[in-house]
Amino acid sequence: MKLVFQKESLMNGINIVSKAIPSKTTMNILECVLMDASSNEIKLTGNDMELGIETKVEGTIMERGTIALEAKIFSDIIRKLPDSDSQVTIVSDERLVTTIQCDSALFKIQGRDPQEFSYLPFIEKDQYICLSQFSLKEAIRQTIFSIAPNDSNKMMGGELMEVKDNVLKLVSLDGHRISIRNILLRDNYDSRKVIIPGKTLSEISKILTGDNEKDVLIYFSKNHILFEFNDTMVVSRLIEGEYFKIDHMLSNDYDTHIKINKKIFMDNIDRAMIMIRDNDRKPIILKVEENNVNMRIRSSFGSMDADVEAQKTGNDIMIAFNPKFLLDALRVIDDEEVDIYMLNPKSPCFLKDDEGNYIYLILPVNFIAED
Repeated sequence: MKLVFQKESLMNGINIVSKAIPSKTTMNILECVLMDASSNEIKLTGNDMELGIETKVEGTIMERGTIALEAKIFSDIIRKLPDSDSQVTIVSDERLVTTIQCDSALFKIQGRDPQEFSYLPFIEKDQYICLSQFSLKEAIRQTIFSIAPNDSNKMMGGELMEVKDNVLKLVSLDGHRISIRNILLRDNYDSRKVIIPGKTLSEISKILTGDNEKDVLIYFSKNHILFEFNDTMVVSRLIEGEYFKIDHMLSNDYDTHIKINKKIFMDNIDRAMIMIRDNDRKPIILKVEENNVNMRIRSSFGSMDADVEAQKTGNDIMIAFNPKFLLDALRVIDDEEVDIYMLNPKSPCFLKDDEGNYIYLILPVNFIAED
């Protein structure tokens, strides 16, 4: 095998597929990137058996062939080669010894037998949806923060993707909050529900350009999901089981509604969090009266009080939240003003828009009222 690349193009391909290389594994072949130039195009593949990524890389095929190279050393070599517009020549012989040359730099590394590598599972391309890269990247950004950070509950470590007619819904939750984002699609599709691992969505969001003019095709099978965009394919195993029933939690009942400037509200929460350390989980207390929200936090480090103007309808209320949960939701809402609906100090509050594009449910926390 003999291939010639521009360094920048090759490095970009390696960066994409490396997102599917496991940091720890007992199967050494999974630590490799597969370079396949057996046809008229060059493909790089990484696969940890749960998540697989394949991308096409521009280059010249002087001699066809296939080789598996240890991802970390391969990536480090290419990264440290001369300028990004330099030419990189890669040659593998019958003993799988691979030579990497760029200007005066010459490396030789031992490759692995490509036959040992696990290719991506085949996905029939008959059931799919189409949306812009921008829409998918934004929807992931606006929900991924509320998946559970550990594997104690597999369902909470993933997101529900539900398709119904011309609406795509993404849902995530961690036991303290729920994030829901709805996207209007250009066409109607058959109904479908799948649970996608959070890692898959996180890695996809890093690869997507976010271009509103470029599309993503998403294909479904019984056990896998395939995302296809920009000469790249991402295949992920789905989480098996039935997602949490959240509809009964999404009540429209409320006794208090406030409309508040998002930036001012966020800035005050951010300032309040100066008073908190990891082992001192003090809530932020909101006291809603007339057209004012008093924001108060007390901790062993000190206190902060602030008043923020808001439009209020309904009852006065005093309610407390984990400030991080409020801040996480506010950061991904693009509106200048945000609507917050509350029932009582023990019931969830909702941040949602009139159009139903997003819903963020946050559970309140217990607090001791102080004068």
